[in-house]
Amino acid sequence: MTDASQRDLRLVVVSAGVSDPSSSRLLADRITGKSLALLRASGTQASASVVELAPLAVEIARATVSGFPSEQLQSAIERVAAADAIVASTPIYKAGISGLFKSFIDVLDNDLLVAKPVLLAATAGTSRHALVIDEQLRPLFGYMRALVLPTSVFAGPEDWAASELGERIERAATELAVIMEAGVERQIADRAWSAYQHQFAGNASRAARTGGDIDFDSPLMRLATGGTAPRTTE
Repeated sequence: MTDASQRDLRLVVVSAGVSDPSSSRLLADRITGKSLALLRASGTQASASVVELAPLAVEIARATVSGFPSEQLQSAIERVAAADAIVASTPIYKAGISGLFKSFIDVLDNDLLVAKPVLLAATAGTSRHALVIDEQLRPLFGYMRALVLPTSVFAGPEDWAASELGERIERAATELAVIMEAGVERQIADRAWSAYQHQFAGNASRAARTGGDIDFDSPLMRLATGGTAPRTTE
C-alpha cells in the first residue's frame, strides 16, 4: 500500500483569471472535478482548494519589489507547497501567459515545486494561442523542476461546446489521478532531495531553515565548499 492511499490527497488549483466568471477558473474546475471523481472512484480520499491570484495581485507586486510576501500571500504559497499536485490555469494575452501568473511563480522559491505533479491549462480568445502552453508554461515549470504532465488542456471560444475538450480533460485528469495515487512527488523528494540545488531558508516545505538542516556531505555541497564530487562507476 502506498503512502498516498493512507491519507487524504490535496489538489490545489492556481488560477490567474481576472474576470467574473473566469474562463480559466471554469476550465480548472472541470479538470479538478474530473480528477477528484477518478481518485474517489479508485478509493482514494482527495480534496481540492483554489488559490485565486486576482485578489493577491497587489501583494504579489509588493513581494516582487520587496522580496517579502504578505501574510495572505505567504498563506497561498504554503498551500501550494503542501499540495500533492497542482492544476495551473492561466489566461493568455497577446501570445503570452498572464503577467499575474508569471509574477506569482517568480515569488516562489526555485525548489518549491521540485517533483510536484502539475497539470497545465490555459484559455484564450483565439485558438492561435494554443501553442503558448508548450512554448511558455511547460519550460517555466520545467525550470522549477516540477513534474509536468504529458497532457495539457487549452480552451478557445470554439472549444467549450466541443466533445474533444471533454475527452482531453478526461485524459489529463486520468494522468493526474494516477500520478497522485502513486505518490511520485514524495518518493522522488524522499530519495533525491539533497541532490537538488536548494535555497537556504526558503519557503519550500523541505527548505533548510538552520545550519543543522543542511546536508554538507551531498555532492552539490561538496562542490560548493571546494571539494570534489564522488566518482561514479560505469
